[in-house]
Amino acid sequence: VAFGGTGDLARRKLLPALWRLHRAGLAAETPVLATSRDAAMDDARYRRLAVDAVRAADPAADAAALDAWAARMLHYQPLDDDLSGLRRRIEAIEGERGLPERRAYYLALPPAAFGETVRKLGAAGLGRSRGWTRVVVEKPFGRDLASARELNALLHRCYDESQIYRIDHYLGKETVQNLLVFRFANAMFETLWNRDHIEAVQITVAEALGVEQRAGYYERAGALRDMVQNHLTQLMTLVAMEVPSAIAADAIRAEKIKVLRAIAPIRPENVVYGQYGRGVVGGESVPAYHDEPGVASGSTTETFVALKLELDNWRWQGVPFHLRTGKRLDRRLTEIEVKFRRAPVWLFRSAGCEEDVHRNTLLLTLQPDEGFSLLFEIKAPGERFSLRQLPVRFNYAEVFPRIPEAYLTLLRDLLEGDQTLFVHADEVETSWSLYAPLLDAPHDPLPYAAGSRGPAEADRLRA
Repeated sequence: VAFGGTGDLARRKLLPALWRLHRAGLAAETPVLATSRDAAMDDARYRRLAVDAVRAADPAADAAALDAWAARMLHYQPLDDDLSGLRRRIEAIEGERGLPERRAYYLALPPAAFGETVRKLGAAGLGRSRGWTRVVVEKPFGRDLASARELNALLHRCYDESQIYRIDHYLGKETVQNLLVFRFANAMFETLWNRDHIEAVQITVAEALGVEQRAGYYERAGALRDMVQNHLTQLMTLVAMEVPSAIAADAIRAEKIKVLRAIAPIRPENVVYGQYGRGVVGGESVPAYHDEPGVASGSTTETFVALKLELDNWRWQGVPFHLRTGKRLDRRLTEIEVKFRRAPVWLFRSAGCEEDVHRNTLLLTLQPDEGFSLLFEIKAPGERFSLRQLPVRFNYAEVFPRIPEAYLTLLRDLLEGDQTLFVHADEVETSWSLYAPLLDAPHDPLPYAAGSRGPAEADRLRA
């Protein structure tokens, strides 16, 4: 049941993912009931909307098969205040098809509507069923610690934690999941994965796009709330976590929470905020953040954040974790960089090789080209000891031409009841408590040119 079923998220992500699940035989007999406040919409119109949305995302989709899927599996019900009409329609579809009461409610809604929708689901008796009931909540999960606790308390009044699926779509990416395999299936890396061998870790989520048409949301959020508190922090927990007792949701979540609780209080001098000005991106002149439609005059909303985190635990004591994200940067890139320590004795100094520039480095790229590179030293031919750093590369697309999109993975896990890639309530609240002092502190973002790497102060923080 897709709340907000006619909205942007449903059209761009959910409907194409549901179609691909159907084609893969993973949700072959799963009907979809969309609901919204559009009273003029009906089954026929919604099916046309859905077919157009899927074709926009997948132009090669088989037209006949797509039309047949829409006609058989897609339904629409206008949203009523007490959800009684929605409940009757759900029961009617189950009765017509002889389906067990297995229901997933996907809240593809603005964050402000989560609370009211969950309350109405509970009041309408849609929090329980004779089969199973699951509710999916898109991020952001609150906008601070107090609102996150309030949302969790509301969810827990209607649902058990085992029924709640908080989506962070970054966790559905193949390379993020591969991080677990990379670490725990390859003993050579896990034995090096500690403060004795690793000097620093940097996690970067860079965007070439600006705020676009999202100023109404972004002005209230900023980069810290929009990206750091959730996406980057989740990636960090996967890099830093201890070996779980099993590859299972509860075991992995427990280790991620331990990482969050080990992060030392963030010092103000370890945070750099920025806001993009005019510049050139991809050969095109772009406006400053202040000139974007919907942005308040004199806004101090940050579009860039770089910060250094330190973990007070045995594995990572003394290893800085640098988190860095921003809009209107020089390129689109999501990458985890693990920089290993230099050799304890640098034998090649006498040959004129400076030791400070030579580090083995592991780069795990999540987008745009998923894969990893391991940089290591070789001797260049000809000269006696001329060292060059070269990569060993693995690119997903070269070996696996069709990589599942993140929402397909997450929806499949939802239907199978696997919460491994979803966020637990304790993770949400612990993460918000970590960043609460920064949210409450006033800050004046530093200007940076669109198309650059962000404020120079961020590079100095890392150095």
